[in-house]
Parts: sequence; structure tokens; C-alpha cells
Amino acid sequence: MKTALSIAGSDSCGGAGIQADIKTMTLNGVYAMSAVTALTAQNTTGVSAILEADEEFLKKEIDAVFEDIFPDAVKIGMVSSTGLIEVIADRLAFYHAKNVVIDPVMVATSGARLISDDAIATLKSKLLPMADVITPNIPEAEVLSGMTISNEHDMEVAARKTGDAFGCAVLIKGGHSINDANDILYANGELTCFKGKRINNPNTHGTGCTLSSAIAANLAKGYSLEKSVERAKAYISAALGAMLDLGRGSGPMNHAFDLHSEFAE
Repeated sequence: MKTALSIAGSDSCGGAGIQADIKTMTLNGVYAMSAVTALTAQNTTGVSAILEADEEFLKKEIDAVFEDIFPDAVKIGMVSSTGLIEVIADRLAFYHAKNVVIDPVMVATSGARLISDDAIATLKSKLLPMADVITPNIPEAEVLSGMTISNEHDMEVAARKTGDAFGCAVLIKGGHSINDANDILYANGELTCFKGKRINNPNTHGTGCTLSSAIAANLAKGYSLEKSVERAKAYISAALGAMLDLGRGSGPMNHAFDLHSEFAE
């Protein structure tokens, strides 16, 4: 069985972060593992508190995984401080990690800021160049590219600019009221548009975590980057389309929409 490691923060409400990653990886057919970067007191209406992991403890978490069950892919999500980013970069380089997918989480769906300014600088210099692909949304792509994104052409320019700057593939997600739900992938000097249809569901908590984890799971199984993105988009569209409605704010999607088992009855 193929394996994938999520290095990210915990979401106490279960819709994003480590919890979403594990659900997504499991439903996409790989064995999911985790290294928790932070605990969050969080629900569908917002984040009320963040407790970061100790740097040495995060190192031990990552070492424990790689020394025993070497992951076929690694997904990195919320990392809110310079020290933690440096630990992750160091351990990924030490173990020659493969199929590294980075979701550069900066702002929660609720609008809460999740990363410091100095950590963004460290993310750019130390971690993004180690990625096979990064998956920023529009606001994150604006930060990484240093430009305003208003349309599909801007997405393409930003994807090229970001990919060339960090030496990795870039998937810019068009879900922030731009370009319907089409995503732009820049990889190996070429642009690919993945068409999507906007789903009228206000419950989008954890969509970024879910998409990046699904991409990582498919890369772990040996699919190409393009095919992994295609399959991940199909999965997240179906999960959103299941129209789960939990919580008083921007609720989670149903990651287990396609779970058919006697044990789920």
C-alpha cells in the first residue's frame, strides 16, 4: 500500500488541516500519516487560538515517520513560524523526500491569519524550492508572485512568475471568484488549464487542504502531476457536491461521500 505524510496543523472541528488530510488520503487509497505543526482551537466560524509544536518535537515526529514507514508523498500545510519551516526543510532534505506538495496556507477560510510575515520569507527561501508542486489560492498567489490577480491571464502570469522563482510546479486555484472554478497549472515551462464548475455550496472549510492532500495521494500512487491534479479536482468537486451542512459558519465538506462499506452502515 502506498503511503503519504501530512505535515500540518490540527483542526479541532475536523474539516481542515491534519484531519482533512487524513480523511482525504484514506479515501484516495493511500495510508495516511501525520506530523502535527500546531494545535488550533477552531470551528466553522473561525480560529480562536493556536498552540505551536516545539521545533525539536516536530523534528522527532518527522523522523519517527521517515525512519519506519517512508512516505511515497509528503503534503505540507499550515506552518506558522520560521523555526518550524526550517525544521521541515532540514528533514525533507535529509531524507530526500519525494513527491512534495506544499499548500502555502496563510489565511483560513474564515479569514484568520495563520502565518507571520517573517515565516513567509522563510517559506519562500527554504521550503518552496523543495516542492514538486505548490497549490496557492488567489490571495496566496498574490503574496508569492508580488502581483495583483484579477483574471485568468493574471493567473497565468503569476503561475509562471512563481514557478520560475522557486523552481517548482505551481497550481493556482481559481476559486476566489476568478475564472469560475478553473485552476492553472504551470509545470515544465507549460501552462495547463483544469476546467471546473463552481458548486453553489457555502461550506468550503478545508478545500485547500483537501485538494493538496488528494494531489499528494495520487502522486504517491504513481500518477503524473497532471493526472493527479485532474483526479484531485474530481474528488473535491464530488465532496463539495455532496452538500454536507454542519456548523454555524463555513462548514466542512463530506470527505467520505464515496464510502460504501458494511462498517459505515
